[in-house]
Amino acid sequence: MAMAKIAITIENDLLKRIDLLVMSKSYPNRSKVIQDAVREKLKAIEKDRFKRECAKLDPEFERAVADEGINTEISEWPEY
Repeated sequence: MAMAKIAITIENDLLKRIDLLVMSKSYPNRSKVIQDAVREKLKAIEKDRFKRECAKLDPEFERAVADEGINTEISEWPEY
């Protein structure tokens, strides 16, 4: 995977905690700690967005659509 080098500004407290993770050999370097943290945060944002979108769905309507699909004749199902 291609990588890009960037510069960030980070609070001293966070940097100390990152350095402790590296010193304890939990991570090989600062970059890996930050990459994993950003990856996890992005996953959480996407998961939250998915939850919000699902909350917009009407369960009764979705159930009716699903039941409608089940009730069609098997001869009407597409052949694979």
